[in-house]
Amino acid sequence: MTTPAPAFYFPAPRTQKFCSLCSAAITLRVPPDDNRMRAVCENCGAIHYQNPRNVVGVLAVWQDKVLLCRRAIEPRYDKWTLPAGFMELGETTAQGAMRETQEEAGAQIELGSLYTIIDVPHAEQVHFFYLARALSEDLFPGPESLEARFFALDEIPWPELAFRTVITTLEHYVADTERGVFPMHHYDIPLPVPD
Repeated sequence: MTTPAPAFYFPAPRTQKFCSLCSAAITLRVPPDDNRMRAVCENCGAIHYQNPRNVVGVLAVWQDKVLLCRRAIEPRYDKWTLPAGFMELGETTAQGAMRETQEEAGAQIELGSLYTIIDVPHAEQVHFFYLARALSEDLFPGPESLEARFFALDEIPWPELAFRTVITTLEHYVADTERGVFPMHHYDIPLPVPD
C-alpha cells in the first residue's frame, strides 16, 4: 500500500535550539579562533557545526535510454528525477548512489564513472551523479517512486523534471552523447533570481 503524499514538505531543520550533549539552550556566535557564526552551547562549550549534505545518484542507461523515476514524495511530488537521495553515514558516494537506485527504481546496474559534481550552496548541498549501465530493463520501483521508466533521449519529459541538478546532468549527457565523449562535469547551481 502506498502512503499518500503529505500536504506539505518539512525538511529537517538546519539550526537547533538546544545542545545535543547537555540540553542547554544554544546561541549563535563566532567562537574564538573561528571566522563564522556557529551554534554554541554556553553551558558545556560544545560547538555544533553544520556542513553541506551530499546527494548521490545515478544516470543509468539501457539501450540508449535513460532511467527516470516519478517521485512519490515531496518535494516535487509527481515529477521525474534521476534516482538519487541523501548519502547515509558509513557509505561511500558510490555505495549511496547504488543504494538509491535500488530503493527508488529497483534497477540492477553496473556503476561507471563519476559524471557530475554539482555545488548547490544555497541549498547547503553537493550533488554527485554517476554514469551506470542497466543490466536489464526490469524495474521494481520502491515506495518513494510512483513509477520508473527508461526514456529515449528525445522522449525525456523536460518540463516535468524535478530538480535543476537533474536537468543539467541530463543536458550534459545529451550533448556528450552527440560528441561520443563523457567527461566529468563540475559546476555550481546559483540561487534562482526571482522574476
